[in-house]
Amino acid sequence: MKITVQSIRFDADKRLLDFIQKKVNKLDQFYDRIISGEIYLRLENVEDVANKITEIKLSIPGVQLFAKEQCKTFEEGTDLAVECLRKQIEKHKQKKAIVAETSKKAALLAENEEF
Repeated sequence: MKITVQSIRFDADKRLLDFIQKKVNKLDQFYDRIISGEIYLRLENVEDVANKITEIKLSIPGVQLFAKEQCKTFEEGTDLAVECLRKQIEKHKQKKAIVAETSKKAALLAENEEF
């Protein structure tokens, strides 16, 4: 999977980029057809301590998955966004399995009706 990281309004250090790369690569364990990922790290100008926003967009054949988290640290935001994307991947896989099963049943019914 190809991953691009863009940090907006600051320069991300190598340790943070490695952490993000490692976390997002773990999503390949759940679904091996992920094409690419885009990560946006942004600092908000608010007085709240949780001013760091992490956005992750994954491209999967036929669908794009998106997660956005606002936390105190980018690491925490990345963890939460990756977990959210993992749940979305599981739902996507279940939905695909149901559609495949339904179409299989419909094909069998149509085949039986021909006889």
